[in-house]
Amino acid sequence: MLPLLRGKKAKGWMAVVRSGERIDLAHVIRPAGERPEIRLLDSFALEKGEADALEQLRAVRGLRAFRCTTLLAEGDYRLLQIDAPAVPAEEKVQAARWRLKDMVDFPVENAAIGLLDIPLKEGSVGRQPTAFAVIAPARTVGERMRLFDGAKVPLEAIDVPELAQRNVAALFEEPNRGLAFLGLVNGDGLLTITYGGELYAARRIDVSAKAMAEADPERRQMLVERLVLELQRTLDTFDRQFNFISVVRLVVACEHPVEGLLAALTENLYVPVQAMDLSSVADFPALPELRNPDRQAQCLRSIGAALREEGA
Repeated sequence: MLPLLRGKKAKGWMAVVRSGERIDLAHVIRPAGERPEIRLLDSFALEKGEADALEQLRAVRGLRAFRCTTLLAEGDYRLLQIDAPAVPAEEKVQAARWRLKDMVDFPVENAAIGLLDIPLKEGSVGRQPTAFAVIAPARTVGERMRLFDGAKVPLEAIDVPELAQRNVAALFEEPNRGLAFLGLVNGDGLLTITYGGELYAARRIDVSAKAMAEADPERRQMLVERLVLELQRTLDTFDRQFNFISVVRLVVACEHPVEGLLAALTENLYVPVQAMDLSSVADFPALPELRNPDRQAQCLRSIGAALREEGA
């Protein structure tokens, strides 16, 4: 979403993503018209800080040979839906910058901004086009760039979790149908709705897989009910806003096993519910650990970050 300078590197993308007290690496290649292949997936504990870990990974994993991307943490950016600026493409970011100045609590003059159009139904008349704006303080982006630069790791793009999850969700879509995807990872919940590979909705949900898994039965039921309510509200709102999109499934990635979760979602939602299984949409012949659904969910965002298009 926020591209940086690029050089000639190995095929695919290497995601280098901090997740709590570890760094996840994911290398994915996706040849046009073929299933993506996850070639590498590793997690490393942060023992002496992120800078030291990046330096070690550069040497051990040869990161200088790859196009590397990373994700901003949730509190480091804002994802906002705005009316799409009605100006030429080269002027859109600047037009959005001034529109966003009253929507964030940091200076927008030098902020990093990326725009993502939300496509309307072909032939739509009288409806204002909208877009997602990703905006991050210049200082935050600068700090991430300096961290990678100091470790001599070639950072070529910076993205956000919503778009990383979109990349995974798009693999599960059916032609001309919308897909809801719930990621219960990294201590929170993120619901995205995609259609035609595009992000149409994204909502944070304050319910974590860990909290549900560790709760006693009564507390777990309360948390599941809260999650169900948030999903129902979001799906109903989406149906009213985008009635030309038929959402036909909810795919769930959950990094901690939660007893009864899928059954509760199936019982209370009007769309079929299924657990994420990456083996149905991607190949990873050298990574037998990825057959474990918990491991798939644990590294959902790093895999999604590495699922950038080859020329992106």
